[in-house]
Amino acid sequence: QVELVESGGGMVQAGGSLRLSCAASGRTFSAYSMAWFRQAPGKEREFVATITWGSEYTYYADSVKGRFTISRDNAKNTVYLQMASLKPEDTAIYYCAQQTTAWGGVSRDRYEYGSWGQGTQVTVSS
Repeated sequence: QVELVESGGGMVQAGGSLRLSCAASGRTFSAYSMAWFRQAPGKEREFVATITWGSEYTYYADSVKGRFTISRDNAKNTVYLQMASLKPEDTAIYYCAQQTTAWGGVSRDRYEYGSWGQGTQVTVSS
């Protein structure tokens, strides 16, 4: 059984930075592509960023490209989301997710991710 635990959320002023972490357990972390999604109040969950199992490829939503960086440390079973130049519209609960199928590529389709964390709140004040 996969367990994903996010941390690092909080409140920050616009223009600030935060780094989210997601610690994984339960199966071979290095075999699965990972992603970050977010959900703002009253909105659907949306894709933020993804990284392949070996870190060869990353892919970002247009809204965060150039400001957010996804990375992973397979030795620590952890995926990160470095967020910079934060905007009030980045306010949301951020979720990490693991693809259902091993050795997958990049995907922004939430239905390709079968395991999810509980989420961490990010609030950006203006």
